Amino acid sequence: MKKTTYNGIFILLFLIIFGCKKENNKQDISGKMENISTSDYGVTSKGDSIKKYTLTNKNGMKVEVINFGGIITSLTAPDRNGKYEDVVLGFTKPEGYFDGNPYYFGALIGRYGNRIANAKFSLEGKAYEIDKNDGPNSLHGGKEGFHTRFWNIEVVKDVKFPTLKLSYTSADGEEGYPGKLTTTVFYTLTDDNALEISYEAETDKPTVVNLTQHSYFNLSGNFTKTITDHEMQINADKFLPVNETLIPTGEQKAVKDTPFDFTVSKPIGKEINADDDQLKKGKGYDHNWILNGKGLRSIAKVYHQGTGRLMEVFTDEPGVQFYSGNFLDGKFDTKTGGKNEFRTGFCLETQHFPDSPNQPSFPSTELKPGQKYQSKTIYKFSVKK
Repeated sequence: MKKTTYNGIFILLFLIIFGCKKENNKQDISGKMENISTSDYGVTSKGDSIKKYTLTNKNGMKVEVINFGGIITSLTAPDRNGKYEDVVLGFTKPEGYFDGNPYYFGALIGRYGNRIANAKFSLEGKAYEIDKNDGPNSLHGGKEGFHTRFWNIEVVKDVKFPTLKLSYTSADGEEGYPGKLTTTVFYTLTDDNALEISYEAETDKPTVVNLTQHSYFNLSGNFTKTITDHEMQINADKFLPVNETLIPTGEQKAVKDTPFDFTVSKPIGKEINADDDQLKKGKGYDHNWILNGKGLRSIAKVYHQGTGRLMEVFTDEPGVQFYSGNFLDGKFDTKTGGKNEFRTGFCLETQHFPDSPNQPSFPSTELKPGQKYQSKTIYKFSVKK
């Protein structure tokens, strides 16, 4: 009887402990799932049902992503009073994204971010003609580039921070590019208010790849205000001058003693209207800076004095396209009322150089079978008192 009693007590304790552990596991799983929510967003003209995924970190920062174009439709960041506000431009209705997205608001860009001269290039002795959608050139992968495609999205499990896995397979010949390209992008929202973007791609034929993210930022949180009062620093001693169609000339020019010198932080608007040939060609800043250093490093900082918001950009890419929103033209409503007017948003598109397939002196963007394209960029938000 004594032995039986001890066995009964032992079994009871085991069940209690195991039951508590099991319950705790349920709570942990539930807590992780609460960091990512899913909702219906809209239906495209092709009949694709689009979902919106909302990532939330422990501080209350949120990032909203849709599976059309891998687009970031909203990203919040705190001001000096702890108030979280949306700091990326976007449309007020889903149709704005579905019907062309002429500004590429928030989109994943591929196969080739930026411009390729005369919409053609040669690779391993073979000539390719790609979609001509920017005057004589091809821009951001063509009219139906990755920004217009339906991406498969999965919630990544058993990770420390809320993470989405986006995947898209581009067929051989899509928009004129060779090879079937399988692309995977991870969006991760960390607890130090950073959005991490990791890119991967593989091909079955030699091709060119240059992926980037095209969010427009306005750290004021008011999208009717211009970004010329934002103070910017770019860790680059050289930039790429362009011709009349914004294709790099091949020259790598020192920024010193030019309006392109952001080695020391200054307001974006300080010299944006200077009597400078390059600024006239771009209608402002729309150029690629040759970044100092290699590997994942801090390459830019942007500060908005009115709100105290600070954005720091990290990347392992060799260049960044700083675009000061010169082609925003007030045709669409903003999410805070008013219109998306001239220079009400800026982009820092981390990438390889424009027109690299036609310029052998630039870092190569060629990807061969058996190789894996990998790149990472981080946008980190904080407050400067």
